[in-house]
Amino acid sequence: MNDKVREITEGLQHFNGTEIFHQIPLTRTRFTDGLKYLANVAGCFWLITDASVIAKSLKDKSYFITIDFRRLSEKERVEKGCEAIIVYSDGNDTVLESHGYQFADFPLDELRLFFVDDTLMLPSEY
Repeated sequence: MNDKVREITEGLQHFNGTEIFHQIPLTRTRFTDGLKYLANVAGCFWLITDASVIAKSLKDKSYFITIDFRRLSEKERVEKGCEAIIVYSDGNDTVLESHGYQFADFPLDELRLFFVDDTLMLPSEY
């Protein structure tokens, strides 16, 4: 584990709940302090924006949505033709949608987010 990944992982452990809700102006999606921290240290505003747009489009299918980012293994990259995948589900293993990403500069190999009440959050902030 490199220093940047360790810094991010350790930093995320400090977020339980949120003091301030931030907002993505384009989608009016709220997000928590933990995601604000993540976006700043990992440079992943693209991930929060993409997750927001897709999760909002799935609200009619589920009130509660899990968002799972996963970097693929070399073998999976060849098979699926992409570097990473984000899977949107209802929290009960029903996949609502998934998206492959040809390039992902996100430093973590995996991340889970929750989307509920037009708010993106870390599981520890739910």
